[in-house]
Amino acid sequence: MGRILAVNISEKKGVPKEPIEFGILVENHGVQGDAHAGNWHRQVSLLGMESIRKIDLEVEKGLCVGKFAENLTTEGIELYTLPIGTKLQVGEEVVMEVTQIGKECHEGCAIRELVGDCVMPREGIFTKILKGGKVKAGDEINEVARS
Repeated sequence: MGRILAVNISEKKGVPKEPIEFGILVENHGVQGDAHAGNWHRQVSLLGMESIRKIDLEVEKGLCVGKFAENLTTEGIELYTLPIGTKLQVGEEVVMEVTQIGKECHEGCAIRELVGDCVMPREGIFTKILKGGKVKAGDEINEVARS
């Protein structure tokens, strides 16, 4: 069992996200108000604090949640080991399905420029929303099914 440490959004792609009090995750869309939301396979991105700590620069560079452009910062679940097709429940309502693990880092990445490395392409995961609802820091995140 894991938990959500932060819900983060940005109005533009390619920049760090800022934490918000709670997020509304919309079925087949993503986080309401986030630049990455839409009808595609990478509606919501997740990154574990365990992965962020591997870079070990958060204190030195002032890194914190959302700085790797993840929508949900988690703790207690090794996200990048989950197979594609795994279904996760977040809080009491939201159900999402893992659609991609890692990604190609784009040119001019603000995160890479800030810290010299970005863990999101290696250990971040992407999901699509099967059932929407409200999520906030402190909500549990649990694996409910594997394909």
